[in-house]
Amino acid sequence: MILSFFDQFVSPTLLEVPLIALALSLPWILYPKPIPRWLNNRLITLQGWFINRFTQQIFQPLSLQGHKWAALLTSLMIFLITSNLLGLLPYTFTPTTQLSLNMGFAVPLWLATVIIGMRNQPTHALGHLLPEGTPILLIPALIIIETISLFIRPLALGVRLTANLTAGHLLIQLIATAAFVLLPLMPTVATLTSALLVLLTLLEIAVAMIQAYVFVLLLSLYLQENV
Repeated sequence: MILSFFDQFVSPTLLEVPLIALALSLPWILYPKPIPRWLNNRLITLQGWFINRFTQQIFQPLSLQGHKWAALLTSLMIFLITSNLLGLLPYTFTPTTQLSLNMGFAVPLWLATVIIGMRNQPTHALGHLLPEGTPILLIPALIIIETISLFIRPLALGVRLTANLTAGHLLIQLIATAAFVLLPLMPTVATLTSALLVLLTLLEIAVAMIQAYVFVLLLSLYLQENV
C-alpha cells in the first residue's frame, strides 16, 4: 500500500468513528490541576509561572475591559501550543493542521472584537476604515481597501497557522524518507541527513510554540483596537 505524504493530515478514524474529538481533548487531559496546598510540585509551579508571564505580557498594553479576555486567550494559547507540540510525536495527529479548525478559532474571536468595537466606540471603529487627511479622490478606493484588509484578518490567522505547521510536517517527512532511502546506498549522506532532521525537528518545536503565540498575540492586538 502506497501512502501519500498528505495522509498524515487526514482526520483519524476508528471503525468509521472520527477521533478528532479525542485529539482535541487530549491537551486538556495532560495538564495537571493545581492542588489546594501551600506548595505545589515543580511541574505545576512551572505551569503557573508560564501562564502568569504570558498573561502579563499579552494583556499589559490592554485596558481593563480587555483583561476580561485573559482566561479565554490564555486557554487558547495553551491549547494551541500543546496541540502543535503533540503533533510532532510519531503516529500522532495534529488538529491545528486543519484549516477548518483554525478558522473556527479565528473567525468567532475576530468577529467578537469587531462587534465590541462597534458597540462601545463605533466612531473610533469606523475611523480605521478612513485615515485622517485622506484626499477626497482616494476616499472610495481607500475605504474598499481597508474593508478588505479588515475582513481578511481571520483568514490570515487561520492560513498562517495551518501553512506553517503543514509545511514543517511535510519537510520533516521528506527528509526522513530521504534518510531512510539513502541509508543502504550512501550511509555517510544518510547520517548527515539524519543530523539535519534533528535540527529541523528542533526548529519545528520552536515554530510550533511561536505560531501559537503569534495567533494569540494578533488576536490581542485586534482586541486592543476595539476596547
